[in-house]
Amino acid sequence: MVHTSIKAVIPAAGLGTRFLPATKAMPKEMLPVVDKPAIQYVVEEAAQAGIDDILVIIGRNKNAISNHFDSVPELEEKLKDKGDTDRLHRVLESSDLADIHFVRQGEPKGLGHAVLRAKAHVGDSSFAVMLGDDLIDERDELLTTMIAEHERTGAAIIALMEVDPEHIHLYGVASVQSDDGNGVVKVDGLVEKPKAEDAPSNLAVIGRYVLSPNVFEILERTEPGKGGEIQLTDALQELAADPDGPGVYGVVFRGRRYDTGDRVDYIKAIVQLAADRDDLGPALRPWFKDFAANL
Repeated sequence: MVHTSIKAVIPAAGLGTRFLPATKAMPKEMLPVVDKPAIQYVVEEAAQAGIDDILVIIGRNKNAISNHFDSVPELEEKLKDKGDTDRLHRVLESSDLADIHFVRQGEPKGLGHAVLRAKAHVGDSSFAVMLGDDLIDERDELLTTMIAEHERTGAAIIALMEVDPEHIHLYGVASVQSDDGNGVVKVDGLVEKPKAEDAPSNLAVIGRYVLSPNVFEILERTEPGKGGEIQLTDALQELAADPDGPGVYGVVFRGRRYDTGDRVDYIKAIVQLAADRDDLGPALRPWFKDFAANL
């Protein structure tokens, strides 16, 4: 099913300072996760959910992202001449995933500011915001469920995941009403990176949102917060507090998520995804066991 009424926005203008010097000249979204750049997993997820119109918010030195999703005739011709149909298919696949557009953010002023840059492209459509740090396993359903909840309720929908209390301080955390039994909760408010004892729940916000275009109006009058950045969380907080609006709901995700946001988790993501692959797993899994046994 193609969701012609839903667009996707992928903010990719961050500086990637945690991965320096690798990201000095290369966008962090282009760091390979096994044999595909991280951002391709996100675009594939959007396409799999039926979204064929995707806007990527880029910054300076991010041309590699647009180049990746463009066709490369000379490479394609060379692979064709060599009869390397498998690699040719994989190269063509990245160019044919969706209708991908790009807009510059200028200087990164927070996630809210990045989302606001999508206003002209999104127009009156609802849209999904998909952060490249969170990769969702293609075998697990999340975005389609979020879109369905948005269409059912008209509310802003955020993705939530249960997190161990000792790690809760690393996330935005949702204050929620009881689960409806289907893994959907009404969100009363959001707390950014609370101490474990102050956290209103163990449900952390992960990088998927489905929003109505009315969020742009809120972001336009949202004052910069911590670090001089405009936070999407502040706009969601306002939507959750509005007694006359459709509110904010959370879809609790219990599937496989790979965090590529820091170096250790990035390496874990590569190991997990590679071990699960039919072409790589059989050779890697025995080696992992031997390697771990000798640590």
